[in-house]
Amino acid sequence: MKILHLIQKPQNRGAEIFTCQLSTHLISSCHEVKIVTLFEGEAILPFDGEIISLKASSKNRFFDIPAWKKLACIVKDFNPDIIQANAGDTLKYAVFSKKIFGWKTPLISRNASEVGRYLTSPLQKRLNSLFYKNVDFVISVSRASKIDILNHFPFLHGKTKVIPIGLEAVSAIKEINYKPEKSLHIVHVGGFTFEKNHPGLLRIFRKILNLNTNIHLHLVGDGPLRRKIEIGEEEKNLDNITFHGFVNNPLSYIKSADVLILPSIIEGLPGVLLEAMYCKTPVVAYNVGGISEIITEQTGILVPAGDEEAFATAIMKILEGNNDEKIEQAYNMVRKSFMNETIAKKFIEAYEKVLEDRAPMGSKKAVCKD
Repeated sequence: MKILHLIQKPQNRGAEIFTCQLSTHLISSCHEVKIVTLFEGEAILPFDGEIISLKASSKNRFFDIPAWKKLACIVKDFNPDIIQANAGDTLKYAVFSKKIFGWKTPLISRNASEVGRYLTSPLQKRLNSLFYKNVDFVISVSRASKIDILNHFPFLHGKTKVIPIGLEAVSAIKEINYKPEKSLHIVHVGGFTFEKNHPGLLRIFRKILNLNTNIHLHLVGDGPLRRKIEIGEEEKNLDNITFHGFVNNPLSYIKSADVLILPSIIEGLPGVLLEAMYCKTPVVAYNVGGISEIITEQTGILVPAGDEEAFATAIMKILEGNNDEKIEQAYNMVRKSFMNETIAKKFIEAYEKVLEDRAPMGSKKAVCKD
C-alpha cells in the first residue's frame, strides 16, 4: 500500500512523534509512506522518509485554498491508497481539499483525544459533523475516545476502531542524576497547555510539601503557557521545582524519577504513562479519557478527576510504599500490548479493511512477512 500521513507541523508532540514511528514500521512492512505537514515547524522528527510541508497559513485555516490545492497535487502525484489525518487541523484540511479538488482516496481520521471536549459551540459541532461525514473510517486511541466521538457523531457507528498508541523498544535507558541527590523526585512530562493542567499540578505539589519538604518536582516540556507558569513560581520563591524545558530523551528523566504524575484535564491515551511503565517508574494520574484503560489497582494509582487532595495522598503513598508489584505488572502489560511493532500491524489490518469495503472485488497488495 501507499499511505499518506497528515500531521499538524514538525513539533515534539505525541501525535506527530507517533505518526513518524508508525510510518517507519509501515515502511518496514513493505508499504510506501509519505508524511505531509500542514504548517512549518522547527522540530526534527524521527522519520527518515519524505516529509513535505504545505506551508499552510495558520491565520487563514478556513480559506486556505493554496494549501488545499497543494495537498490535492500531492495526492495526485503520489496516488496513495490511504490518507490518514492525525489530529490538529489535519482532518479539516483533508476534507476541504477533497471536496474542492475532487480526489477520491479513502480518508481515515485518527482520533487521539476526546473530540467532544473541544466542541464549545453549535457551529463547531456542525463543522466537525461535516468533516466526519467525509471520512471512511475513524481510528480512536482509546475506548473512551471512541465512545466520546460516537456520542457526538452517531453516524460513525460501524466506521470506528480502537487502536492505542504504542512505544518503540529501547535496549537501555540511561538514568540522570537529579539534584538535590537526597531528595525524592516527582516528574511530569508534557506540553504547557491547558489540557495538562499545570496550575492544578502545582497546587497538588504545594500540598505535598506541607507533608514532606524533601521532595523535588521536575517539569519536562515546553509550550505556550510555560513562561507564565514559570514566572508565577519564581514570584513564590519556591526552589523545589525545576523547569527543564524540551528534552531530547524524556525517558531518562522518567526512569530517574520516583514517580510520574499526570493530573490532566483532557487526555486520549497518554503515551507518557506507557513510557513510565516501560521505564518501571510508578504512576499517578487523574481518571480522564482512556487513562483507566491502562491504570488499574494493579498498574498504578488512579485518582478521581479534579480531586487534588486525593492526588497528593496518592503521590505520598507511592513515595512511601513498596511499588514493586505494580511496577512489574505495568511493565509486562506495556511489553505485551503497547509496542509499536504490534500496533503497526493493527493499523495495516484497518487500512486493508477500509480498502476491502471500498472495493470488495479488489486484490490486496503484498505485505512483508518479516
